[in-house]
Amino acid sequence: MDRTRRGVISDWGGVLTPPLPEGIRAWLTADRIDIEHYHRTMTPYFDGSLADDNPVHALERGEIDTARFERDLAALLRSTHGGPVVAEGLIERMFASFAPVLAMYEALRDARGSGAGTALLSNSWGNGYPREHFATTFDEVVISGEVGMRKPEPRIYLHTCERLGLRPEDCVFIDDLEHNVRTAEDLGMTGILHTDVATTTRELRGFLMADSEAA
Repeated sequence: MDRTRRGVISDWGGVLTPPLPEGIRAWLTADRIDIEHYHRTMTPYFDGSLADDNPVHALERGEIDTARFERDLAALLRSTHGGPVVAEGLIERMFASFAPVLAMYEALRDARGSGAGTALLSNSWGNGYPREHFATTFDEVVISGEVGMRKPEPRIYLHTCERLGLRPEDCVFIDDLEHNVRTAEDLGMTGILHTDVATTTRELRGFLMADSEAA
């Protein structure tokens, strides 16, 4: 019996990089931004209270440009040195500490080498990506701002599956945010909530081995 081709779809920040809070804290410290004030300011952007009127969502869909978002965000933040928060280059500095987690890239390359289709699915803030790793890791790269959709909108998951030529039920989705994983599972995908490389790699191998064991 022919094995069903599998798909592996992975988030970027927090999966292929160290945990998001670590990178954000490093930026806040380097830019001398009040950390507690930052979290109070940003909470409405992430807790759902802004609904459709959310500039973060607009940025992720590519509906507003990065420079405008940087200016608006810098005006809301408070420095620890009494001066203004510098807007220009804010996003680049924010993501400066998001170094690649090479072991996760290797796990995805192993999956691709076994015959699985691989895709990146990332919500972008207009930040740069280490694309030098992408060609050897992914068959498809889906960046929210480039396609006008964002997680957890179901359509971006379906779009990614279509790009791979696979059904949702034949794909696994890896993300560090529970609500993003939950949407994938609602669409019929297998979800892996990423907490560490070892656990995710073990669960990914289990997903990829399921067909061979069933056969």
